[in-house]
Amino acid sequence: MANPKNSGSTKFADLKQRILFLLGALVVFRIGAHIPVPGVDAAALTELFSKANSGLFGMLNMFAGGSLERFSIFAIGIMPYISASIIIQLASEILPSLKELKKEGEAGKRTITKYTRYATVLLAAAQAFGTAVFLYNQPGMVVTPKVEFFVSTIVCLVTGTMFLMWLGEQITERGIGNGISLIICAGIAAGIPAGISKLLTLISQGSMSWFTALLIVVGALALTYAVVFVESAQRKVPVQYAKRQVGNKIMQGQSTFMPFKLNMAGVIPPIFASSIILFPTTILSWFGADDKLSWFGKIAGYLQHGQPLFIIFFACAIIFFCYFYTALVFSPREMAENLKKSGAFVPGIRPGQQTSAYLEKVVLNLTFFGAIYIAIVCLIPEFLTSAVNVPFYLGGTSLLIMVVVTMDFRTQIASYVMSSQYESLMKRSQGRLGGKR
Repeated sequence: MANPKNSGSTKFADLKQRILFLLGALVVFRIGAHIPVPGVDAAALTELFSKANSGLFGMLNMFAGGSLERFSIFAIGIMPYISASIIIQLASEILPSLKELKKEGEAGKRTITKYTRYATVLLAAAQAFGTAVFLYNQPGMVVTPKVEFFVSTIVCLVTGTMFLMWLGEQITERGIGNGISLIICAGIAAGIPAGISKLLTLISQGSMSWFTALLIVVGALALTYAVVFVESAQRKVPVQYAKRQVGNKIMQGQSTFMPFKLNMAGVIPPIFASSIILFPTTILSWFGADDKLSWFGKIAGYLQHGQPLFIIFFACAIIFFCYFYTALVFSPREMAENLKKSGAFVPGIRPGQQTSAYLEKVVLNLTFFGAIYIAIVCLIPEFLTSAVNVPFYLGGTSLLIMVVVTMDFRTQIASYVMSSQYESLMKRSQGRLGGKR
């Protein structure tokens, strides 16, 4: 008979191994973020980013964890994979063939994952080509022949994106939490020291007063507290279990509740919305968006941070993806059927169709307020940055991602520990019963 203490220690050893694997994977990610793609003058690249780090490049660089300003092999980051996931998920709601694949269970899921990977390669190749075109058109930027630069850039950037996609899948499977979200969170966290350094530099140069800097820090802490508070908020729907007979005994009905988070979509909407905005701006960069007098330059200027068109587009995209992703992950009809099969019901609501309609109404109301909350959190820094005239971007999207991913990571560790303790207690009780027999 196995020793329960040994089984518990084995379970915690598995948790330790998962955490160590996660840390090792993030170290690999940060090492890769410093491996440069050959053929680019580092001094010219630094000068380019010092002039344009608050617009499109700032957003791209944020999601790439600073890899873009170093033009490393992870320069385009994981965004092509996220864009491909959006396209495949939208297509699975429209195309009948993909709809059928979703109903085929694990086999269909593997096929859809394969299509997502193919789409990632295509999008990564397109974005890598666009990046190569943009850099080649910058005077004094490229130091190698044109063909050699384009081939090496596209191969390195596409390979880097595919490696990050694989690394994220490995973290999800062998580590703790969602691998893609953790990679994005780690990239954002890596930029915090640089942001603090820039803030101190502005103060030392006299470009910003200590009072303004203090307001920025206090505002960031207050916004973080607000995000933690709202992310912890729940709508508890009461559930009553009817009396049922088990053998010769009659089990009394029990009262419990179903918790629904206010933000059911998590960090997916701002990530998807950012990806949607990055796609047209990347396309515009191919056609000379740096020329402010051309139509492409004007449109690219309207899509910069703080511009009215960017704010409207970003807010609408966040709200749309809040509803879209919630509809993907939550099915009121399926939940109502599960409640009915288990002999449970919502007090005052008939089982079946009425329960489904009631749960759908609850979710829609929560999604509305959750979408408004996410849009406000992501747009507050937009207005503050313009009002205070800070020359570097303070992202509400990055703050939301960091807080939500950290809270989710903490919850998953707590659940893992709790399940380990529960399994240990069950084995102890079984061992005692076996000893009595």
